[in-house]
Amino acid sequence: MNQMIKSTNTTIGILGTGRMAVRLAKLFAAAGHKVVLDSRTPERAARIATGLGISAIQPGTYEQAADAAAVLPAMFLRDGMFETIEPLRSRFDGKLWIDITNPFNERYDDFILPWNTSAAEEIQKRFPGVRLVGAFKNVWWEVFDQPTFEGGFSDVYVVGDDDAAKREFLDLVVERSPFRYVSAGKLANARFVERMTLFAAELGQREGFFPRMNWRLLGERWTPGQADGVQPLIARTYIGNAAAVSEPCLAS
Repeated sequence: MNQMIKSTNTTIGILGTGRMAVRLAKLFAAAGHKVVLDSRTPERAARIATGLGISAIQPGTYEQAADAAAVLPAMFLRDGMFETIEPLRSRFDGKLWIDITNPFNERYDDFILPWNTSAAEEIQKRFPGVRLVGAFKNVWWEVFDQPTFEGGFSDVYVVGDDDAAKREFLDLVVERSPFRYVSAGKLANARFVERMTLFAAELGQREGFFPRMNWRLLGERWTPGQADGVQPLIARTYIGNAAAVSEPCLAS
């Protein structure tokens, strides 16, 4: 059975205590939610939670995090995420699962999955009972500490096949965290988000930006019929039996 969650004072179970996990814990706490932050080593989770000094963030076990209203496993597939959380399977059914995983290899120069799938899709296959939403895949850890660039908010691309789950996720964060959340369509679109993230990282390393970087969708509203000053110059004219017909040239 699906478990609908409240938009305020929701408990988020974060499985992991790495760079992304701790920053996301702070983000959800700042948005008014409770966080159970856990680690393979309970002492590590307790030390980090104490060091953060945020009352909304409490340490816990994997089991306690998995019992939260929404879950966020902050682990890499390459590090055995599936094997680690498999014993918790029954606790995840019906839950909102926020997937941040990218299928990077240890060198961060390629993927461990083929082109016709994504980490998000593989998780959904492995845990079909969860309501999975992919988010934060394009955001590197450094950006959480200062999410604006030249006065503009960073984008978070949100993918998923469950529209209700996506709305629940957005209700948790969209008005209370410093990002612009962009609906990026179906779950399979995680393939593009994950790969574009690694491509952007390569460019960022070349330019000296990484990991203080993100990518953002830019554009302005466009409507059919909007003036195209070049179109009259590139139109092809065909003479029919009775009249001239103009047709746009689609190739340069």
